[in-house]
Amino acid sequence: MKLHILIVFAVSIFAYQNVKSQAKTYQQPLTIVTYNDNVNAPFIAAEWAKMQEVYGESLQKEILDRPQRVKDIKNILRNRVEIRQFNNVEVKSCPLLSAVPLFDNYVSNLTRDINFRPKDFNPLKYEFNFYGTGASMYKVDNTNYYIIIKSQHQ
Repeated sequence: MKLHILIVFAVSIFAYQNVKSQAKTYQQPLTIVTYNDNVNAPFIAAEWAKMQEVYGESLQKEILDRPQRVKDIKNILRNRVEIRQFNNVEVKSCPLLSAVPLFDNYVSNLTRDINFRPKDFNPLKYEFNFYGTGASMYKVDNTNYYIIIKSQHQ
């Protein structure tokens, strides 16, 4: 009799855990990504150079043949990456740019820039979390520059 009670108890616990694990948890839905009108303008020469540097011979196949990827890349380059300089301001600690891996999936000999120049910075070279739900920030090593990656869900 004790064995039957123990088996019924174990099955009940298992069934409860199974139902509980399958219950849907409510999550806040993501906002729809909206694009600024500037993503409709053609790529400029500097943007072409940045994409070519990172995608090389795969640029056509991986980006240009995919209209949504074209929009996403334009949005990243034009609207979602901000470089700010903070002088004598306490900024919360954040990862260093040198800790972010290079995105060298298509161009294996891709290298980091020796000198950081904000106007020439190519965010596509790095494995930033471009598609996360929140913004992120990175400090450029040995400078007072910070790279802010804005969320696409802003």
